[in-house]
Amino acid sequence: MNSTMEDNFLLCKGCSCTESSIFNSLSSEDLDYIDKNKSINSFKKGDVLYREGNRISGCYCVNSGILKIYKTGFDGKEQIIAFAQKGDITGYRSVLSNEPACTTAEVIEDASICFIPSSIMFSFVKKNSDFALSLMQLTCKELNQANSYIKDIAQKTVRERLAEVLIMLEDTFGKDNEGFLTISLTRAELSNIVGTATESVIRLLSDLKNDKIISISGKRIKILNKNELNKISNPY
Repeated sequence: MNSTMEDNFLLCKGCSCTESSIFNSLSSEDLDYIDKNKSINSFKKGDVLYREGNRISGCYCVNSGILKIYKTGFDGKEQIIAFAQKGDITGYRSVLSNEPACTTAEVIEDASICFIPSSIMFSFVKKNSDFALSLMQLTCKELNQANSYIKDIAQKTVRERLAEVLIMLEDTFGKDNEGFLTISLTRAELSNIVGTATESVIRLLSDLKNDKIISISGKRIKILNKNELNKISNPY
């Protein structure tokens, strides 16, 4: 983990993340208070913000970069359940419930992260009903996503889940100038999202490539036929 003097000038009132996050309900004075009490750090790919089972003393707001949020099985295998990118916060549920972290947050694209102590979060929940409601809505949204994931694991084939994940990655992170997904994941990470063996993902990607539904260049993936991918994902 590295800190820079430049990071210290990332003030909440001027942060574009605030406009689309739970913090947009806070006043200028509240944002100033966060600025005086938060810390900002730069993280490199592979750095871990917190680990499953550990106590954390605040939440993390992503200013730039991408995190993967995952749980670890008994066999040590990761199960990626979410990503966090610019404007997203993570770690807040463990803070609010006063329980050890139920997931691990790891950087997969160099990131600048604001750390906000739990005491600040609790003070805003108590005095700002809009902020408390935003947190509740965010929690409900994540619970709904978890329920959808459980349903997919139970009812969809691996091929259908892979198609759905590829669509989600494009919708969430977008495409670069060449049309490839901007997020670059290893085949192991992709399999950890889908919930299957890496070998199965490699084989299914090859099948989709042969069917000219996607193209592949190293780790990069480009969706060539999104309509067909939607049909495969069996959304209904």
